[in-house]
Parts: sequence; structure tokens; C-alpha cells
Amino acid sequence: MEIPKIIGAGLVVIGTGIGIGKIGAAALEGMARQPEQAGKLQTAMLIAAALVEGVAFAALFAVN
Repeated sequence: MEIPKIIGAGLVVIGTGIGIGKIGAAALEGMARQPEQAGKLQTAMLIAAALVEGVAFAALFAVN
């Protein structure tokens, strides 16, 4: 029964990495297009990344 838990945890970590990477890429692209909005974009990016990471932690604790 341990193997499915390990695979599930690995998928959670991979999905979280991809999600946070996409958030960061989109924020950087937005900052490059509108540098005057960099502060607002950075704040929104950090909040979104924290929410994604929080969901990942919840999923990892549920697997455990």
C-alpha cells in the first residue's frame, strides 16, 4: 500500500512545481509588458503561489 502513496505524493510535488512555474512565468511576462504594474503583479503572484503551495501541503498531509 505504500507505493500508491509515494506515487501520489510525487504527482502532487510535480504538479505544484509546474503550477508555480507557470504563475512565475506569467507574472514575469506581465512585468515585462507593463513595468509600472510590477508591484501589483508581484503581490498577486506571491499570493497565488502561496495558495498553490498550501493546497499541495494539504494533499501531502492527506496522503500521509
